[in-house]
Amino acid sequence: MNAGPFLHDADALSCIHCGLCLSSCPTYLETGDENQSPRGRIYRMRALQDGRMEMDDATIGAVDLCLGCRACEAACPSGVPYGRMLEHTRDAIESRHSRPWPERLLRRVAIEGVFPYPERLELALVPVSVARALGIARWLPGPLRDALALVPERVERVELPRFSPSTATDGGRPRRAGLLSGCAMRVLFGPAHAATVRLLNTAGFDVVVPDDQICCGALHAHGGRLDEARERARENIAAFERAGVDVVVVNSAGCGSTMKEYGELLAGDPAWATRAREFSARVKDLCEVLPIPSHASGTGEPTGRVTYHDACHLAHAQRITRQPRDLVKAVAGTNYVELPEADVCCGSAGTYNLTEPAMAARLQERKTRNILATGARTVVSANPGCLLQLRAGLDAAGATDVEVLHLAEYLDRPTRVTGPR
Repeated sequence: MNAGPFLHDADALSCIHCGLCLSSCPTYLETGDENQSPRGRIYRMRALQDGRMEMDDATIGAVDLCLGCRACEAACPSGVPYGRMLEHTRDAIESRHSRPWPERLLRRVAIEGVFPYPERLELALVPVSVARALGIARWLPGPLRDALALVPERVERVELPRFSPSTATDGGRPRRAGLLSGCAMRVLFGPAHAATVRLLNTAGFDVVVPDDQICCGALHAHGGRLDEARERARENIAAFERAGVDVVVVNSAGCGSTMKEYGELLAGDPAWATRAREFSARVKDLCEVLPIPSHASGTGEPTGRVTYHDACHLAHAQRITRQPRDLVKAVAGTNYVELPEADVCCGSAGTYNLTEPAMAARLQERKTRNILATGARTVVSANPGCLLQLRAGLDAAGATDVEVLHLAEYLDRPTRVTGPR
């Protein structure tokens, strides 16, 4: 069966199958299976488009098992745009293949029907709290029990003001930053948002949180629903344009990666292509706009060793690794310790830990072992999915005394309280 053109010719032919990506691919590291490597998947993508391979369980399974972490892109000497190829292949699969109903229920209803909508996500947390309060969570089926383990024990709701003025005292004109409130970040990591606003205000930014912004579309783009992702991109571009911001700040690596690629996502839409490129150029991760904190002495973190885990879509998709480390080191000082395999995916990968729980668990265990080997008492990262996955992995290993913090909370903490929160 010829699936028809869904890959750009230049993209499809850019891989020379050199194999330099293999050692960076988490699923290949775990399985040693060439089919679960970037070049193996690219071969299947080409064969699927050319009609040399069927859209069968083996082909779809290989594509599904890819985390989309894009570590292969960072390692590739030929500049293969693997992330784009993966998204277009998944789009072709979702539009031309009918999945079994349990998979459709999980992907279309439980994930796409809940996660992009903060109000629905908040409602979905109610039965989780009830199950925990009644002590029945441990009696649930394994996959459901593992999913519930990802939800934090305590979720603190934080309402952000639509406008927060700069508190900088240098006398300069404040820049105007728009903050993406997001979905999981807004519901599960409200304190990190509040810390982000305080850090930006101190750095000389007036912060605007547009109330007409929506989900960035990352879940849809990564899951093969590109048309839905494009619609969300258009709405967000318009919302932040109306807010009149100089920069759009994102504290969720996966969201930031997608928003920086709105220009590519809407390149084929004449009415939006230029606006999308201009918008993407204004999108910055939080660590890109923060100066080294002035309150940091660099003399060491009193609560013990601190390490940093690279969120895949910050390190590989956005190629940002130095800035967050510099910020963490400025506070941790001599207590900073580098994490082995820091840039190997933790297994979260958006909603991968729900759709591919077995491989996600293997990567979670690998990451947990590496964290424990550092002796760190604090783990910092810059993406909500990573934070949930790391916390659940450490809890499962009995390391409940190791704290997991968003970068914003870690940087904000020395100015507010001492010790873990």
